Amino acid sequence: MNTRKEQLRALDRLLTIMDELREGCPWDRKQTMQSLRQLTIEETYELGDAILDNDLEEIKGELGDLLLHIVFYARIGSEGGSFDIGDVAEAICEKLIRRHPHIYGDTEVANEEEVKANWERIKLQEGKKSVLQGVPAGLPALVKANRIQEKVAGVGFDWERPEQVFQKVREELEELEAERQAGNADAVEAEMGDVFFSMVNYARFLGINPENALERTNKKFMGRFSYLETKAREAGRELSEMSLAEMDVHWEEAKKRS
Repeated sequence: MNTRKEQLRALDRLLTIMDELREGCPWDRKQTMQSLRQLTIEETYELGDAILDNDLEEIKGELGDLLLHIVFYARIGSEGGSFDIGDVAEAICEKLIRRHPHIYGDTEVANEEEVKANWERIKLQEGKKSVLQGVPAGLPALVKANRIQEKVAGVGFDWERPEQVFQKVREELEELEAERQAGNADAVEAEMGDVFFSMVNYARFLGINPENALERTNKKFMGRFSYLETKAREAGRELSEMSLAEMDVHWEEAKKRS
């Protein structure tokens, strides 16, 4: 592992390289915050994939890509006289100190939940009009639902026990089925949303990140389906030519492999 001095030297090297690229590379010189935005989102998802795969070498690489983007935005900000990387670092340092009075002040907390509750109260004192104001509008719906629930729970708007949430899941499923039988398409969609929202809440109570859980299942399903396709090719057949019973045999084989 690198010493603190070596770490700072590496960051200084990155800042120097960013300056050189911004001044000398046609592509880097052309970029704006707007043009980098989608690339940053993609890099964030790539980091998320590496974390789910627990690929530490890949995580290191993806963190480097994100760090480059942070340095890039800061360099662009400095060109307009708005802010530089020092301002970015100082701002987050001040925020962390301000929002952790149990470390940097005389506030006492008993557990993680009290820390989160303090965090939300301090944000409101800083001028936020709503605890939900910090939830980005562009978040994927599943991630957004989880963040909404975490934030309102931080101010005490929450269930008390997992059993209560599970009962709510059951109620929402019953309401969904009732609307399905009634044939009301719009109501079915609304009730399906309620089911998803309650399931996200239940996952939170079980200490499970719903986005991670669903993505694990996505990866598992894709791996098993890929095995199914491989077996069809080995048999010299198209997957569409196989019966469901035949496919199920290979599916069960795939389940035993993963």
